[in-house]
Amino acid sequence: MPMEEPRSLEECFASFDERWQPRIVTRVNDYDVKIAHVEGEYVEHVHDDTDEYFHVLAGELTLTLPGEGRSVVIAAGEVFTVPRGVSHQPSAAPGTRILMFEPRGTLNDGDLGGGTAGEAVS
Repeated sequence: MPMEEPRSLEECFASFDERWQPRIVTRVNDYDVKIAHVEGEYVEHVHDDTDEYFHVLAGELTLTLPGEGRSVVIAAGEVFTVPRGVSHQPSAAPGTRILMFEPRGTLNDGDLGGGTAGEAVS
């Protein structure tokens, strides 16, 4: 991959508006750095082989962790990592934007297998 130029996350976010459809803004080693607009509920799922890192840039993300009998609320400016093998169901307030680090090719719906690994931001 050729060396990139600096990117504005605001411009990247402005280039799409779909919810729960991550976009890849760059790569670090074998990891995709993804951003997503999120709102409402997403499907409960698990990533058996990888942790999932969430950084909330705007809004508020709630991760319901059914197996642990709890929910984690992540506010703007906060981060949280869901360990591999932990089932989670994300939900988000309107206007929430997140950044994630995931191994290249990780599907956003984990074990369900019907999601997307994300396309590059244009």
